[in-house]
Amino acid sequence: MLRALAVDDERPSLEELLYLLHADPRVGSAEGAGDATEALRRINRALESGPDGPEAIDVVFLDIQMPGLDGLDLARLLTGFAQPPLVVFVTAHEDFAVQAFDLKAVDYVLKPVRRERLAEAVRRVVELHAPEPRATAPRIPVHEPDPDHIPVELGGVTRFVAVDDITHVEAQGDYARLHTDRGSHLVRIPLSTLEERWRSRGFVRIHRRHLVALRHIGELRLDAGTVSVLVGAEELQVSRRHARELRDLLMRRTTGQP
Repeated sequence: MLRALAVDDERPSLEELLYLLHADPRVGSAEGAGDATEALRRINRALESGPDGPEAIDVVFLDIQMPGLDGLDLARLLTGFAQPPLVVFVTAHEDFAVQAFDLKAVDYVLKPVRRERLAEAVRRVVELHAPEPRATAPRIPVHEPDPDHIPVELGGVTRFVAVDDITHVEAQGDYARLHTDRGSHLVRIPLSTLEERWRSRGFVRIHRRHLVALRHIGELRLDAGTVSVLVGAEELQVSRRHARELRDLLMRRTTGQP
């Protein structure tokens, strides 16, 4: 049973979050704090009491934009503790997702909070807080993910983006931003993983920060020794170490060579 602390300076949002947490059978207790300073004092008491103490906290559901010490500030402070509680950000703003996951957040839930979406965040916390013991019986095989689509989250809703619609991928720390003609999506997958997964689908590394779908390259540009490609309306630089390989791949693709 999880012991949770919810932090939000807006009283109605805090009460709604606490209501949803209390309704989840996996949450044994849930308390509220009206700002990050109050939450920090509460977390300090929890750490002093120990993981099995009466004031222990397993997870903090944390708003970001608050007066004074904000949610990101509090999360940074928690990274300095030996055994900090897990953190789930609950916010109305999409713009801080990269920073949140860089701070090792378990999840990033957008307001207004839906019961089903919060339940998914609690599930992720439970998995990290109490990993399943190693099974002695054979495990049921897990189905492989759909190779033609990748799940992304937008506004608290999980959608499936077709891999063929992705023009290029941009590295953002340990995460990647997928670009399509209709917008972009942030996923918690390193660029190197996507490079290996999608190599057979015509994606090629052109820079330490960019992975590009060959079929979406409109132009290859050479200018004073520098190489770049035009992908839609965006021009992306090609690093020297990748330029030769890219030219060869484009040439083979154009001539139909294997």
